[in-house]
Amino acid sequence: MDLRICHLYPDLLNLYGDRGNLMALAHRAQWRGIDVHVEESRLGVSPAPGAHDLYFMGGGEDRQQVLAAADLRERKREALTDAVARGAVVLAVCGGYQLLGHYYRSAEGEELIGLGLLDVTTEHPGPQSKRLVGNIVVRSPWLGGRTLVGFENHGGRTRLGPNARPLGTVVTGFGNNGEDRTEGAVSRNVYGTYLHGPLLPKNPALTDHLLTLALRSRHGPIALASLDDRLELAAHSAALVRATSRT
Repeated sequence: MDLRICHLYPDLLNLYGDRGNLMALAHRAQWRGIDVHVEESRLGVSPAPGAHDLYFMGGGEDRQQVLAAADLRERKREALTDAVARGAVVLAVCGGYQLLGHYYRSAEGEELIGLGLLDVTTEHPGPQSKRLVGNIVVRSPWLGGRTLVGFENHGGRTRLGPNARPLGTVVTGFGNNGEDRTEGAVSRNVYGTYLHGPLLPKNPALTDHLLTLALRSRHGPIALASLDDRLELAAHSAALVRATSRT
């Protein structure tokens, strides 16, 4: 069995160690004897439709998002639309998450049109507005109510439409917009989130959930072998304590 991953804009969208998410996916697959192939898709490159089981896109500042937005629509849309149709996984963090929605409107009013793979819109309330920053804890129904931990730092406020469900409910932190206690968005096997940190090393349950979905899209029903997660769970617990004890 093998896993084929496409890393979108590795040189452009990689804030707060987002590349660590790929490392977590690869290691947890390899520890189970699964071969992993990672292909990078930078500006100007069009991934071949059907070639990958999981697509990952990290976060970036507004100027990087401007560069990525047009390229996503012109060079990556076909592959990502195909991925959604056949059940492959798309995971996007922060700026990448915003670009999977219908649009992102910056603090200066510039509107970046996204791919619309998630029924969300994001608007920055203006240069004088407070950023949503800090450690965050989310309880996720996709993981049987278990918690996700991470770090968020974003100015945009994201709101979900009727065809997207939140990744989870905010326990502490801000989430999508600091108002409705939602964090992230999920539609089919497309996952968007504001959780940096990176997200996956401290949340092994989510990593394995995404691995299962990605492998299932090409190999059919699979069950991942258990791993010794004592270190990962200790990191998760430490992050949980820091986030919930802040003043």
